[in-house]
Amino acid sequence: MKKVLTIIMLFVAVCVEAQIRGTNITVTVTPDHKDWTYKTGENIGFTISVMKSGTLLDDVKVSYEMGPDMYPDTKKEITLKAGTAKITGKMQVPGFYKLKATAHVGGKDYQAHCIAAVSPEKIQPQAQCPKDFDEFWANAIKEARNTALEPHMEYLPERSSADVSTYHVSFHNDRWGRRVYGILNVPAKAGKYPAILKVPGAGVRPYGGDEGLCKKGVIVLEIGIHGIPVTKEQLYYDNLFSAALADYWLNGCNNRDRSYYKHVVTGCIRAIDFLEAYGNGDAVQWDGKNLGVCGSSQGGFLTLATTALDKRVSCYAPVHAAMCDHEAALKKVACGWPHLFYQVEKPDQAEVECMRYYDGVNFAKRIIVPGWYSFGYNDDVVAPTSMYATYNVAGGEKVISPYQQTGHFWYEEQYEEWFGFLLSKLKK
Repeated sequence: MKKVLTIIMLFVAVCVEAQIRGTNITVTVTPDHKDWTYKTGENIGFTISVMKSGTLLDDVKVSYEMGPDMYPDTKKEITLKAGTAKITGKMQVPGFYKLKATAHVGGKDYQAHCIAAVSPEKIQPQAQCPKDFDEFWANAIKEARNTALEPHMEYLPERSSADVSTYHVSFHNDRWGRRVYGILNVPAKAGKYPAILKVPGAGVRPYGGDEGLCKKGVIVLEIGIHGIPVTKEQLYYDNLFSAALADYWLNGCNNRDRSYYKHVVTGCIRAIDFLEAYGNGDAVQWDGKNLGVCGSSQGGFLTLATTALDKRVSCYAPVHAAMCDHEAALKKVACGWPHLFYQVEKPDQAEVECMRYYDGVNFAKRIIVPGWYSFGYNDDVVAPTSMYATYNVAGGEKVISPYQQTGHFWYEEQYEEWFGFLLSKLKK
């Protein structure tokens, strides 16, 4: 009986903890244009509201700052007598304008922000492109291919089903011993199929593949970038991320040949080499002509780079792509993650020149196949300014689908549209 009571008490404790969700005090900042979009010189109207239990809270002290995204030029404090107030700003140049509000209630701070677009179709990037950009990447890929793929596949019965066969795979990247690891999902039924390469966002983690996407009739290869197996427990990756791979995105950022991302980009190209090699004589094969690439954040950048560098890609879809328009920060314009030059008084010129080879803008300009772009205006990680700057100069047929309210995440509808686009292009 005592054992039963202990189990019940533990269950109740877990349930109580699981019920903690959100805060009773909420702050909202909303624009007065439904599409969150304005023209240069036009008044941008924001409404700040502070609520308790879903109703406006009287006599609330609020601090707010506003101005061009990442570069606020106005800071004020006000008291919201009836829990709400309207604030107006203005921009004379294309970009994004942000209002961030902090409500001070009961000794605690509660925040919200809103970022509105100002003539976004006119935003142009600040990124400069090296004259030997194409030559550099052509040579990098050629050198990588001097190393034989030597692919390895391990069947994962626990991740497979009657419809999908799943494998933990690896293959050589740009030198012997440096391998790319990933999860490969293939339809169980023999045939030739279109394929999707999923490239990862920043961080260090395991990967599960995408059985659901594979069931829609596509081969799916989801890769990691760190040269380590992708099927271990999370703690394994957490330990690496806090030590050996901490801030890996800064490694070699002042030398184009030693940049961490050089082998990351070539690894994405080798992943397509693997897909092509996998189809030689196997019952299930990539059809050799329909290939989509997709990823978010860091994966958005890798999507742009892979699509620009490999003519085997037939469509692509980046979501809030990072590493775009690094040099914008040198002109005090919002830049993409990892914000290398943000508020840097005297940037290292070697870093500036190196990162031109790793700027999503310079890859986007070289793309010629159909693409779908999406991001949130409220993103504090990947500035929407950098996203529009990239989209506006991207080559080929393209579609933009912003979900204004999202930050550095996506909504269910956005996710469905994302992969709906890829599948529609791959199955034409």
